[in-house]
Amino acid sequence: MTIEMNSQLGSIDVSKEVVATIAGGAAIDCYGIVGMASQKQLKDGFSDLIKKENFSRGVVIREDEEDIHIDMYIIVSYGTKISEVAYNVQTKVKYQLEQMLGLTVDSVNVYVQGVRVTNP
Repeated sequence: MTIEMNSQLGSIDVSKEVVATIAGGAAIDCYGIVGMASQKQLKDGFSDLIKKENFSRGVVIREDEEDIHIDMYIIVSYGTKISEVAYNVQTKVKYQLEQMLGLTVDSVNVYVQGVRVTNP
């Protein structure tokens, strides 16, 4: 599946995997994020903590008509304010996708799957 963008010069098809990778990379750069989590957390458990090489696994891209919605499953660092971390993820992901691809994202839904204690 691809996301199609039309311009006066023609059309551009961008894979959902590319969009998910950009969104995951933007989320990992935010302060307070330890990693991305699988959306099937109950089935996979915390052993499925995603390494930095695979940004797209905790990201789901949905399309409704012309709207694009992104669901992000994250693990936050212990001691951070979860609401602030989630807000930072939302704004950074929207900004990065707009700057890199010209996509207008309608919503970024953040699901906190866990809290991890990080080593100082």
